[in-house]
Amino acid sequence: MSKFWTYLKTKDFRNNFLAAVGSVLAVILIAYLSLGYYTRHGSGVPVPKLKGLSIDQARAIMEQQGFRYQVDSVYVQDQAPGTIIEQDPDAGTNVKEGRTIYLTMVTTEAPEVSLPELDQSTYREAVAILSNNGLKVGDTTYRSDIARDRILEVTFGGQIIKTGFKLPKGSKVNLVLGDGAGANEVDIPDLLNQDLDAARFAIRGAGLTVGSITYEGSITDSTNVVVVSQFPMPTDSTSKTSIGTRINLTVSQGKKTDEPQPEQP
Repeated sequence: MSKFWTYLKTKDFRNNFLAAVGSVLAVILIAYLSLGYYTRHGSGVPVPKLKGLSIDQARAIMEQQGFRYQVDSVYVQDQAPGTIIEQDPDAGTNVKEGRTIYLTMVTTEAPEVSLPELDQSTYREAVAILSNNGLKVGDTTYRSDIARDRILEVTFGGQIIKTGFKLPKGSKVNLVLGDGAGANEVDIPDLLNQDLDAARFAIRGAGLTVGSITYEGSITDSTNVVVVSQFPMPTDSTSKTSIGTRINLTVSQGKKTDEPQPEQP
């Protein structure tokens, strides 16, 4: 052991040790310089700003500056088709000539989406559902119906469309809503030729009120009269009236039920 320590103190050991360290440092330095030369470390050209340009403009710039490129597409509402919205590497980054630049542009054709289920949804619900499915609300119109602000119909391009109908993403659909008026209106019953008791029953059953009763002609049996006119009465232009409306009747003497009927020939 004492000989080993003695050897460490000799000039030969020091020379060999220094030679070994120098060799290692020389190898490292040569490798570093060679790698830098091979990779051209610190040299390069800045990536041009392509974001916001059209795809044709971006291609012209990259071909002029010697870059290669790959283009991916994505649909974005309210963005002009063909516009570059992302680039990698970012503008200003130093890269080698011939580097591939990755671009994302807005696609020129919107993907199709299906009309979601909207039947009997409220207007607010419909707006949220359509938005979540990439659609928008266009015009809204109202139609007499008991369901206030409920979706009755959905139209697109002037045609009624149903759940599952395919539309370009971002399309506007028109909604037909109930105005709630149906809750306050009822059909006017046709009471002509009905006996008075049946007419009264029909009026009350329809949610209306029996108004004045006018007797026409000679009445010999008040329990046997029939309706000969009414106001209001149903017509082609007016078939509904408000709940509680008074129905005025004109009645006349009905035929006796025990009168002999004429014989059939």
